[in-house]
Amino acid sequence: MKHNILFLAAIYLLAACGSQHKIKDSNSSSSNNNNNNDEQWISLFDGKSMSGWKESEGPSFSIENGAIKVAGKRSHLYYDGTVNNHDFKNFELKMQVMTTPNSNSGVYFHTKFQQRGFPDDGFEVQVNNSHSDWKRTAGLYDIHDTAATFVKDNVWFEFSIIVKGKHVVTKINGQTIIDWTEPEGAVASEGHPGRIISSGTFALQAHDPKSVVYYKDIMVKPLP
Repeated sequence: MKHNILFLAAIYLLAACGSQHKIKDSNSSSSNNNNNNDEQWISLFDGKSMSGWKESEGPSFSIENGAIKVAGKRSHLYYDGTVNNHDFKNFELKMQVMTTPNSNSGVYFHTKFQQRGFPDDGFEVQVNNSHSDWKRTAGLYDIHDTAATFVKDNVWFEFSIIVKGKHVVTKINGQTIIDWTEPEGAVASEGHPGRIISSGTFALQAHDPKSVVYYKDIMVKPLP
């Protein structure tokens, strides 16, 4: 009887050790998956310089405390760097944004460098929490706008744009604000001949001299 008890105890200990080993392996695998997921994000802004970015008019962009400060006359700052040869079709773009009272700005995608004026190509996702323009942050400007304000001025928030095929999603702090799909056979309007889902780069907007907005931690994840 004593031998049987010792034998059963030994089997229990071996099973317990094996279970702990599996849990450890599972946690390790989960950790590796998270690391791999993090590695898919590529930084577009180093927090120290305008390397990889090109301004159109201005000067309305500067660096302050690790962020791009937007303050000045109408101008646009285009990503012109080496990541994906600054040409993105399907992607996830995220960044930290902070608006100040009565400020207006925006983030363009599927656009291309243009020396003067508001970009003819691509779409603008609005950045505006208190400006007189009623179209608020994360709305797809003049396509699918939102009048609701989801964040306050003078507070950093996460701003995201996801494009897969003709499907566009915008988010604030992980909350979906706009979920829109370009209709089949869509044709750009006469006033915006390049406002059609295609591919291109990103741009930050300086809207007017009274608008001050900050951007940092600008990251992209190219998608197939």
